[in-house]
Amino acid sequence: MSPVPGGTYTMADDLTVTRMGYGAMQLAGPGVFGPPKDRDEAIAVLREVVNLGITHIDTSDFYGPFVTNEIIKEALFPYPESLRIVTKVGAIRDDKGAWNHARSPDQLRQAVYDNLSRLGLDALDVVNLRVGGLSEPEPGSIAEQFETLVALQQEGLIKHLGLSTVSSEQIAEAQTIAQVVCVQNFYNVANRQDDELIESLAGQGIAYVPYFPLGGFSPLQSEELDTIALRLRAKPMAVALAWLLQRSANILLIPGTSTVAHLRENVAGAELVLGDEDVQLLNGIAPGF
Repeated sequence: MSPVPGGTYTMADDLTVTRMGYGAMQLAGPGVFGPPKDRDEAIAVLREVVNLGITHIDTSDFYGPFVTNEIIKEALFPYPESLRIVTKVGAIRDDKGAWNHARSPDQLRQAVYDNLSRLGLDALDVVNLRVGGLSEPEPGSIAEQFETLVALQQEGLIKHLGLSTVSSEQIAEAQTIAQVVCVQNFYNVANRQDDELIESLAGQGIAYVPYFPLGGFSPLQSEELDTIALRLRAKPMAVALAWLLQRSANILLIPGTSTVAHLRENVAGAELVLGDEDVQLLNGIAPGF
């Protein structure tokens, strides 16, 4: 087994993961709702994740809902000793697939119980508190919600805590309550509003995990990406992943896919090494950077 591109990152003494991870969101049906089109392929993807040496899987019980966690357990349980599963709470899906907040203490506690049950775990490696919408933080205190997760951590049901779709102020507030090991926000080569935050977190030894690293449900469209990809004989999205890995050592990738072929493509693409001119060209994609 070859080393996974990007090496590893240690979030805590007992929590080291490969920087190249896997996001399980796309294992659910269209719109992250309902069952997958091909359950056997979904299981094959997860088993290939482990075969490739990836030790970081990102999921949530509200993907599907319930679908991705059930497939993860079916495919990988009992889990390899090195595997770390990161989940998130704070949202719920209605019967039409809408994403609604679910952040009361009772809802958060039930979400942790549900993740534990469907994944077949006694304790969750990392639980991210999801605060904002799909791509932007929402203002306001998160103390009550974070304190609920801290209580569950003290009960031994959660090992480590993280945050998702949050502002720097909310991160600072959470840190007055308990340790934060990772922050998961919207970020990619064309959406760089968190540049200063990434630098700040890197200085504190906190992982930054960009979601929708390839532009979300609509792939990034960029002449610069296309130009570099053509020269490197790679796909534009592979270039976007390589840029993220080189952007900062505390960035962890969780690109998702529902096929084994695309998974292997993502991992191979992350092996790309971008030169200074490539990075400079890509840095010009986002306005103001």
